[in-house]
Amino acid sequence: MRTLGLPTNGKIPVLGLGTWRMGEDPALRREEVAAVRAAIAMGYRLIDTAEMYGEGGAEEVVGQAIAEALRAGDVKREALFVVSKVYPHNASRRGTPAACARSLARLGLDRIDLYLLHWRGQFPLGETAEAMRSLVDKGLIAHWGVSNLDTDDMEELAAPDCAANQVYYSMGAARRRGHSEGGARGPPARQPCCCRAQPERGRARGDRPPASAAAAQETARDDLTLRGTATACAPAP
Repeated sequence: MRTLGLPTNGKIPVLGLGTWRMGEDPALRREEVAAVRAAIAMGYRLIDTAEMYGEGGAEEVVGQAIAEALRAGDVKREALFVVSKVYPHNASRRGTPAACARSLARLGLDRIDLYLLHWRGQFPLGETAEAMRSLVDKGLIAHWGVSNLDTDDMEELAAPDCAANQVYYSMGAARRRGHSEGGARGPPARQPCCCRAQPERGRARGDRPPASAAAAQETARDDLTLRGTATACAPAP
């Protein structure tokens, strides 16, 4: 899997598996764990989740799938890049580390590779950034970043150690708007832009994934033209 260099001296796979809508129905738990394990077997190494997805249920699905894959010898932990996100209402100086601890417990991990502010909320961006840096210093997360922030927000944040800005990308919305943006207006040039593309109809689990990560990567061009449900990262312009 091709990787992209982060401004914080790390590397992130250019294509990953999204888990939105997973963890919502306990009856589907086995199926969802199997889907994540299948993605790992195909070669996916970036797995994107959030405490919001299924109110922690998606993190539990991811955690179980990773644990099973590690026990089976399908992958090594250092080969995986796990992304999760903190709710805005939890993103205070005290709330961020508490939320991170809960996510780590659900994931069954001792470190999250990239921890994002899911969207801007009531707490100042600077306060959230301070909390994120503390988590990096403690080794609980490797990198921190943001999600769904527009250019004005990124300019206000002005944080060179912010690793990425993950924004929503909808090909349908882009066509309706008559441009290629499709979501938030994007970050300034310091951070790579990670985009999540999801089906406009139905649930994420209903889409058939490509036969391999290599095949899926062929659809993830630098302009982030994607099909199905995925997370993709491209260098800043």
